[in-house]
Amino acid sequence: MVAGGWPGVDPEWSREIEVASGSAADPPGTVRRWHLLDNGAQLSRRGLTPAGTVLCVHGNPTWSYLWRTLLAAGSDPAHPWRVVAVDQLDMGFSERTGTFRRLADRISDLGDLTAALGLDGPVVTVGHDWGGVISLGWALAHPQQLAGVVLTNTAVHQPADSPIPPALRLALHPAVHRWGTTTSDAFLRVTHSLAHPPLAADVRSTYLAPYRGAGRRDGVGNFVADIPVDASHPSFPALNRVAEGLRGLSVPALMLWGPRDPIFSDRYLKDLLGRLPHAKVHRFEGAGHLVAEDRDIATPIFEWLAGHCANSDPADAEAAGPIGAGTIGAGTAQAGAAQPAPTPAHGIPAPALWAPLTDLAAGPDGAGTAVAEMAADGTVARALNWRDLEQHVAATAAGLADTGVRAGSRVSLMVPPGVDLTVVLYACLRLGAVVVVADAGLGTRGLSRAVKGATPDFLIGIEKALAAAAVLGWPGRRISVRDLPAARRRLLAVETSLPALTRRGNALSGMPAPQAPDADAPAAVLFTSGSTGPAKGVLYTHRRLAAMRDTVARTLEIRPGARLVAGFAPFALLGPALGAVSVTPAMDVTAPGTLTAQALAHAAAAIDATVVFASPAALRNVLATRNGLGTAGHRALERVELLLSAGAPVAEALLAGVQRLLPHASLHTPYGMTEALPVTDISFEQIRDAGSDAAAGTMTGAGNGVCVGQPVYGARVALIPLAADGTAPGDNPVTEPGVTGEILVSAPHVKASYDRLWLTQRESARTAGWHRTGDVGHFDAAGRLWVEGRLAHVVTGPDAVLTPVGTEQSLERLDGVGPAALVGVGPAGTQAVVAVVETVPPARRSGPAAPELAARVRAAARADGVNVAAVLVVRAQPTDIRHNAKIDRTRLARWASAVLAGGRAGTP
Repeated sequence: MVAGGWPGVDPEWSREIEVASGSAADPPGTVRRWHLLDNGAQLSRRGLTPAGTVLCVHGNPTWSYLWRTLLAAGSDPAHPWRVVAVDQLDMGFSERTGTFRRLADRISDLGDLTAALGLDGPVVTVGHDWGGVISLGWALAHPQQLAGVVLTNTAVHQPADSPIPPALRLALHPAVHRWGTTTSDAFLRVTHSLAHPPLAADVRSTYLAPYRGAGRRDGVGNFVADIPVDASHPSFPALNRVAEGLRGLSVPALMLWGPRDPIFSDRYLKDLLGRLPHAKVHRFEGAGHLVAEDRDIATPIFEWLAGHCANSDPADAEAAGPIGAGTIGAGTAQAGAAQPAPTPAHGIPAPALWAPLTDLAAGPDGAGTAVAEMAADGTVARALNWRDLEQHVAATAAGLADTGVRAGSRVSLMVPPGVDLTVVLYACLRLGAVVVVADAGLGTRGLSRAVKGATPDFLIGIEKALAAAAVLGWPGRRISVRDLPAARRRLLAVETSLPALTRRGNALSGMPAPQAPDADAPAAVLFTSGSTGPAKGVLYTHRRLAAMRDTVARTLEIRPGARLVAGFAPFALLGPALGAVSVTPAMDVTAPGTLTAQALAHAAAAIDATVVFASPAALRNVLATRNGLGTAGHRALERVELLLSAGAPVAEALLAGVQRLLPHASLHTPYGMTEALPVTDISFEQIRDAGSDAAAGTMTGAGNGVCVGQPVYGARVALIPLAADGTAPGDNPVTEPGVTGEILVSAPHVKASYDRLWLTQRESARTAGWHRTGDVGHFDAAGRLWVEGRLAHVVTGPDAVLTPVGTEQSLERLDGVGPAALVGVGPAGTQAVVAVVETVPPARRSGPAAPELAARVRAAARADGVNVAAVLVVRAQPTDIRHNAKIDRTRLARWASAVLAGGRAGTP
């Protein structure tokens, strides 16, 4: 078979081989002709010794062409591997046998081929679709040769209580099967249409090449017919042997997955992880069934191979804890002073996150309020004291355990902040279950993507969330927050409710308490806001959550007995762990800007609050509605001693207004992220001092960005300097003032890893012992950190690299200008700077700015040394839902490019 004209394939790779068949599908003495893509001869001709063999097995209806990028990568002299990509019999350009070959036959066939090739170890199998099952069957039959397994969108088990995917049900229907898979090429074309982005015409034609004509497609139809739909199918025993055999497979494993797959969805990935829990996993958001076409899988596979051969994996470096020596970037009031930190890993663990609940319930304050939530009329809707909270948590934990929640079970919590969420969160943590927190602030699409990717075993939610789960197909056994009528329960497929679980738990009160989970066991998957791309799941262990609590307590001096108004969901959950009385104000948690001054004052008065946490968007609305406050409301806010605001930069003018409303409060704006909260801290007074230093121009590094202060207790911060192309390619952290670079943090409370995002985790941890935040900034001579923006938003012009935040602040000080963003338009390295501003009052329509405004914007930018090529206005900046503050600059850049190219302005 001549491989000329196959895009991406070196003709030297294509070969045929005669193989004696040992399959039960063939009479004794049968010899079959196989077609392969094999770079072995090419490596030998070049004098290269491969590190091993990568054995690639395609599924239906593709062929060895699927693996062409792996052959190219394996042929690289820097890391040579022999790559053998097979065309299964009756598929691709291999022989049409005229027989019906079942799963057991195909596993046997592959063994016959590798014996004929003389493959010896180490062999790493790579499989896709039903080729994944066949490759695993080979792996289990050849343990002495096996060095690892790689899987892409496949399955080894079909749960008895769930049907096979609709697309396969249709293909198996007697009225469709023969015509759809064999008589016509419909099955091939439908499969090829699953590529995201669509396949190029020449690539699509190459995939069709071996299957032109019905006589060439019998194998396609037979493959579909051999899908074991239930235990009565002839291939079910072979499939079950593979599925159960995986539980004893201990070799390294890698799974690369396309979630947009209507066939092999995330539930099959979850099943595989249950059988191969040690596997590395990366889900490529936006990729689908043909993940090898949708994304570059060759690079991660060969990086994984190199790490396996070297017996090390950079993705695991962060999980080992922060760097234990040195003083880089550490400090409180004095820059560079090393901070004593909690034990980072494997030492004596800090008290469990729920320990204060038990202690306070048993102490003299047990009858005092622990958690409360406010009603819209300003009254307390619900409240629990510490003893009741402890009892509710214990009973709910017992009820959950009786329902099947175990250590390691994933439980998605779709419950608004308040009493119910507090109870169920701490009940799950006590059981060792992994709570999945993906809030409605992600929007329907983002929330659905997060929940499906996390594949929870249980979903506990309010009725609205349960309805969404039913419509959108979210996984997990469903538990309602409230008791529902029987008809409603059936409609939403709800098994039980939290009140029913509590009642059941109370009946089990004599049962022994659950064993405390290991400190390094997973505790929570918390999703990022999605403001810089698809929301990422961030995995925390119990140890790291406890370290987060201790860091917040030590840095901000929040002690047991503090009284906290939590206008920001994370602190509503952390309050009880701090021993603080917590109240949730009446507001829509999905829209921070709905918090009013009256609602804040009512919540503060209800518990005589000493601490308030609210996002910048919430604080803006509080100031906007302050005229409605009465004397009692003002007095309640005057008793607040500490205000915290985070999630986005907080303007100095906003803080000044808040200070007038809370005159006795110390205002702090911690800097952090879902992966590490907090990282640094700064007070309003310190912000003013930093501003004075910047204005004076006498301190190196003061200015150009948002000053976020000094590292918090136990944290160290450093930078990787930016290169001329706007990247941060180095691995040597620095702290010299005035040097702009990517911000790194090392602390006991940094995440354990990203969830099922192995490549993302590798990148974030590639500087050993540090988490690379993706933010850019610099230090000043006083050791304060200034944030200049996101690495992904750096503008790379022909003469310089521009970080946006400093100049954006200058623009926002102009009369009539609200939130501003600088974006780059054009190819990297030659980008023009475009300013996009929100006007006050809002512009009637988005598009080019009026000449007078454009001139003022350009002049202000020029004063910062920035030449603005164009000025555009928008009615409102596109921001994330959770914080209602982080501007989506990537989206703005696309919009600006289209507008400047003559497109309709519309809404960005």
